[in-house]
Amino acid sequence: MTTDAGPTYLALKYLLTAALVVLVSELARRWTLLGALLGALPLVSVLAMLWLYWEQGDPAPIADYSRQVFWLVLASLPLFALLPRLLAGGMRFYPALALAGAVGTLTYLGTAALLAARRAGG
Repeated sequence: MTTDAGPTYLALKYLLTAALVVLVSELARRWTLLGALLGALPLVSVLAMLWLYWEQGDPAPIADYSRQVFWLVLASLPLFALLPRLLAGGMRFYPALALAGAVGTLTYLGTAALLAARRAGG
């Protein structure tokens, strides 16, 4: 089931993924709850799993990918917990986003290091 990732296929992947991001941002602009709901759905991850399966036809990398996404989603939660608190506390948007993003980056890096150590048997 291996698919040649030619330029048309690659363009389709970019177009569908970009359309999803635009859809989420447009919905969030009009209806924040609906935009948040769609943004919280694992649509990009599901698309990535579909691309992987269509390209490789092997469920093993998809299972591995899915396990890693699970742990990395948990690592993203501090960013989403901290940002609204900073904004509600009066911090301006860009500094709040930068600080929450830095905390999120640290939790991602820590989680990725733990996953890599676990994978290496350490």
